[in-house]
Parts: sequence; C-alpha cells; structure tokens
Amino acid sequence: MIAFRSAAFAVLALLWTTALCIAFVPFLATPRRHTQRAAAVWCRGLITLVRWCCNIDWQVDGRENLPRGAALLAAKHQSAWETLIFYILLDDPVFVLKRELLNVPLLGWYLKKTGNIAIDRSAGFRAMKTLLPGVEAALAEGAQVIVFPEGTRSPPGVHTPYHPGIAALYARMNVPVTPVALNSGLFWGRKRFLKFPGTITIEFLPPIPPGLERAGFLGELELQIEEASTRLCALPYGTAASACSTPPQTPPSSSPMETMADGIDDGRIH
Repeated sequence: MIAFRSAAFAVLALLWTTALCIAFVPFLATPRRHTQRAAAVWCRGLITLVRWCCNIDWQVDGRENLPRGAALLAAKHQSAWETLIFYILLDDPVFVLKRELLNVPLLGWYLKKTGNIAIDRSAGFRAMKTLLPGVEAALAEGAQVIVFPEGTRSPPGVHTPYHPGIAALYARMNVPVTPVALNSGLFWGRKRFLKFPGTITIEFLPPIPPGLERAGFLGELELQIEEASTRLCALPYGTAASACSTPPQTPPSSSPMETMADGIDDGRIH
C-alpha cells in the first residue's frame, strides 16, 4: 500500500508541476513578489498531495519564533519537504542554490524570478563574492533567506559538520539567525521513492542574536539544531516511521522536488 500511495503521489505531483509551470508563465513578466505567490501555490499543492496520497501531515512548534520581515534562517536538512514548507510558513523565502539549476527549462526561470541566490559551487570561497551582495539585497527587500548549513540532506541520526558560510553571513549581515529543527527524513527520505505515513514536525528555535564571534556562533547553532532535531526524531509519531532512517533500497526519486532540493544542496557555502 505504501508503494501504491507513493506512486500515486509521484504521478500527481508531476502532473501538478507540469500544469502550473505552463499556467504560471505570465507571472514571469510580473513583479517578483507575484511570482513568489505563484510558487507558494505550487508548494501548497504538493504538501496537500503528499498528505492525501501518503498520509504525511505536519505541525509547527515554536511559532512565536517565526521571523517577520527580513531574516536569516539556518535549517536542518533531511528531505525535499522543507524546500516546500518554507513557502507556506514564510512571507518571502529565498534560498541559496547552485547556479546550474537556473539552466533547467521553466523551473530555472521560476527559481531566478523568485529571487533565489545562485552561486558557482566550484568557485569555493570565491562564491562568497556573489553570495554576500545577494543576501544583502534579499534582506533589503524584506525577504527571509534560508541556509542549510550542512550543505546536503542528511538522514535522521547522521551528523554532518556545518559549513562556516553561515557564520560569515551572520557576521556580515549583523542580524539574528533563527535555527530550525525538523524530522522530515523519517517520512520522506532523500531521493527515496517511498513515502512513509506520519506527522512531520518543524520547530523554530529562539533566534541567536548578533554579536557572537564566528566559531562560537557556529558551535551554538549546530548544538541547538542537532539537539532539537534528535529530540523530534525520538517522538512517538517519529519512532513509528523509524525504519525510514535506514530506508529500503528502492529506486531513487528524480521528481521536480528532488531536483530543486539537489540544487539547494549543491548551493552549499563553505
């Protein structure tokens, strides 16, 4: 039944994505915020489809810490799911992603129009020359910039060292950083076709105020996110799907959501 439900979601998600990519072409000629609203419709549709087809629901803890207006967020990254949910929870989310993703027909046009910050990953630390002004411009427009400091999706229980790029942004932008923990990987694994029923929890932790030195900030950020994510993965509704932390060897998924998540993964900042 799980395989059938997952297949139904894959088919419906592809149809939904294709239909909206075509229908929303006129938004490419409108202001950026209008295209952001169109992107939110796409994301909300996918979140609804995965609930209907795969019985994956979600809840938010720490709503009082949801940023309003310009903000930096550093989030745990386990699944393509979180690249969708931020469009529902935030007013104007902007991601850091690899430059090559902008060359994907239609999808790349929308990613560029919505203001996402594309960097050349092969440039290494030189990519900061593109990243810093891009983040500054996004914050000046009141956007919420989301960074995944691990630089890749990690299965629940797997620790990936955080890249220092988020610390450079923290020091340069002089704004609070909101840590975000979650347990999405229990139910929707990286590049996994099978989706397991349950309730994903995303938790917004209290912002870390500006003023810390870089190493101290990065250590505190990693500690808060990892401790909270470990706690969320141990909740009763998480243990029911704990088999997903070591997912079965099913064929990898190549859905539009996974393609976008791959691009955001490869937009890591060192």
